[in-house]
Amino acid sequence: MNTVILRTAARYLAPTLIILSLWLLWRGHNAPGGGFIGGLVAGSAVVLHAIAFGPVAARRALRGSPRAWMAIGMALALGAALLGFVFGETLLDAAWVDVPGVGPLGTPLIFDVGVFAVVVGAVSGFTLALWPEGAEPGAEEA
Repeated sequence: MNTVILRTAARYLAPTLIILSLWLLWRGHNAPGGGFIGGLVAGSAVVLHAIAFGPVAARRALRGSPRAWMAIGMALALGAALLGFVFGETLLDAAWVDVPGVGPLGTPLIFDVGVFAVVVGAVSGFTLALWPEGAEPGAEEA
């Protein structure tokens, strides 16, 4: 779909969706929300960008392959889960560090960031894999 309205709306909506997704991620480790829903919102921003500007622009905006996003996310989530062992606790036990000016940060946030990255990579990867090769917006088939 190649319309001026969609492209203009996407220029404003995609950054707004990214900010909303980061807010949901940050809020989620203490309240409803978190990495999964934040990742879905960020993934929808990538999908919107792909619909408005094409898959090449969406891959460029993603700044890395969907597989890399998923691999980094899995590494973060696994690292946060195993960090309890480092402190002599059990698997997925929370470890906290008090950061001056920010407050307490812990492994639940790291785990949520990992889930966020996995979901962004999965949604982006599924969407971009379904896109016809070489298709650009406005290229409609007869």
